[in-house]
Amino acid sequence: MRETFLPYCRPDTGTPEADAVEECIRNGWLTTGPKVREFEQAFAAAAGVKHAVAVNSCTAALHIGLLAAGVGKGDDVVMPSLTFVAGAQCTLEVGARPVFCDVDPQTLTAGVEEFERAITPQTRAIIAMPYAGRPHDAQALAAMCERRGIIFIEDAAHAAGMLDRGTWAGTHSRLAAYSFYATKNLCTAEGGMLLTNDDTVMERVRVLSLHGMDKDAWKRYTQQGSWRYEVREPGFKYNMPDLAAAMGLVQLQRLDAMQARRNEIASRYLEAFADVPGIECQALPEREGDVHSWCMFVIQIDGETFGISRDAAIDELRNLNIGTSVHYIPTHHFSAYRAFSAPLEATERVASRILSLPLYTTMSDADVRDVIDAVLECNKQADGLLASKAS
Repeated sequence: MRETFLPYCRPDTGTPEADAVEECIRNGWLTTGPKVREFEQAFAAAAGVKHAVAVNSCTAALHIGLLAAGVGKGDDVVMPSLTFVAGAQCTLEVGARPVFCDVDPQTLTAGVEEFERAITPQTRAIIAMPYAGRPHDAQALAAMCERRGIIFIEDAAHAAGMLDRGTWAGTHSRLAAYSFYATKNLCTAEGGMLLTNDDTVMERVRVLSLHGMDKDAWKRYTQQGSWRYEVREPGFKYNMPDLAAAMGLVQLQRLDAMQARRNEIASRYLEAFADVPGIECQALPEREGDVHSWCMFVIQIDGETFGISRDAAIDELRNLNIGTSVHYIPTHHFSAYRAFSAPLEATERVASRILSLPLYTTMSDADVRDVIDAVLECNKQADGLLASKAS
């Protein structure tokens, strides 16, 4: 057993990020400024998408993205329940109603079939999520939305480093909301980015993200700026500071290398757990050009076959000094969203089975081995429990 606790996640940040932040501190520009614009341009270029607007969270991007897309009172927005609550929260904030759809039990993503079963006559938009960074076939979802006349939005919180048929999230959707939270593949401590090819969406999002002020409001503090500015409509305090953007620029430059390490760790897990009774790994993408980002490595534990339940495995792994997490408690299980509950057979089944194992780029090979050994140790103990029951 490990002598020290291995946390579920640890950001991969170091001297380059610290130097970039220190440069902002030394030049005196801390809030939204030139580094934010540089980060937006670099992210849009890397994604091959026309516009990028940096904000302070993925939730902020979803909120103002829904508003910019024209979603509001009387509209339904369909989304998987097996995701973080932000999508449902933002839907309610714009006056619309969240409608939950099921997921495929092997991929843990919602595809065309799952969305079509949940679409209502009032559906104005869907929010699709490439769960854990597994591509969800954005082209097929876009085609479905175009056919039905609804808006395709991507919750791309797990998508940095992912390719969906060779393209980034935001390429085929009306907009995509990325997360740069501390557990994500690209980290700015807190932060997010909205990607879109739609000029109208970009213009309104830009205004909404900073109190409804007219574009380039930050320039009023430069020599070329003016103290005069306009407020076009009530907006929000969602802007990203230059300190975060400076980190983001460094992380974006490192993304390919960090992704390669995630792929190595995921490959070791997949090999180790391939034939373990009671463990099911997320189904791999099969389409040409698909690349999993491995923002999370999620297994499903079948308690009857494995010998102990998912919850018991979490406790036992903690005792073995391995941190884990669960992604996610389905949104409709929370008291704030039970009024929107719907029959979701696959979601209910996987909700008690899913377990996220540590996967981050600062893990050593020994750390990875310790995770594998601990999971297998749980299985050995499970074998012992089964043997004692049989006797």
